[in-house]
Amino acid sequence: MNRRDAQHAASVGATLGEGPVWIAADQALWFVDIKQQRVHRFNPATAAMQAWAAPDQIGWVLPAQGGGFLAGLASGLHRFAPESGNFELLAPVEPDLPGNRLNDAAVDPSGRLWFGSMDNGETKATGRVYSWCAGMLRDSGIAPIPITNGPAIAPDGSALYAVNTLGRSIDAFVPTRDGSLSEGRRFLTFDADHGHPDGAITDAEGGVWVAFYGGWAARRYTPDGVQTDEVRFPVGNITKIALGGPDGRTAFATSASKGLDPAARAQQPLAGDLFTFRVDVPGVPTPPIQLE
Repeated sequence: MNRRDAQHAASVGATLGEGPVWIAADQALWFVDIKQQRVHRFNPATAAMQAWAAPDQIGWVLPAQGGGFLAGLASGLHRFAPESGNFELLAPVEPDLPGNRLNDAAVDPSGRLWFGSMDNGETKATGRVYSWCAGMLRDSGIAPIPITNGPAIAPDGSALYAVNTLGRSIDAFVPTRDGSLSEGRRFLTFDADHGHPDGAITDAEGGVWVAFYGGWAARRYTPDGVQTDEVRFPVGNITKIALGGPDGRTAFATSASKGLDPAARAQQPLAGDLFTFRVDVPGVPTPPIQLE
């Protein structure tokens, strides 16, 4: 198994860094701080960082058809224009559940968005997984849980990996063309020593990278569940990674300081920052979300 250590990439000071995505046309990493309600852009070539304020807790930004981004806020799906900083509501999500927010998302090869909600208090089983394409919102049918994460989608669209963070497990489903899912199967289960599985992504070989909250690590698994890599970090709460850079083989990882008491915070002064490491298998560019 390949083992390596991550390196510090940039100071962010995020409370809950999340949702990293590499935008090849921009040659930059975009990510968010959910609790500070910020969108960040990091240019690794210059180390320059930019930030935008969001109007609510924001789980992710992903490239949208025609340019700009689609953003997942607590109130629903918004079009985000970095040029102006404006957020335009396109589709409310769960307006009947004010205690929920959107948490993580991915785009399949057809441009369909898959995303999850969660209980902001992290206890009630009110988090669901949805698909959205060209204005059509659909419940995937996965049973509700307190914290959904991922989903990660195989590069050919043949599998969707849904993370149950508190349940320390990942299930695999087969997506259908109409935005529903086949019956799931258990893909991975983790013990307490791993921490809690958080964000997940796939690479060009279909390998699944999982970040571990409270686990000080990110790990890669083959499509049949065999671990191939472990990357250790100087901070405990790793939230998600993205694969990018000129050759697609530079990984970037977001982290969080949320939940650390003063003693833990003193031991982890880099908590909430951005980290990087190299991988053997490149990532897959994120397709733009189909808006119409």
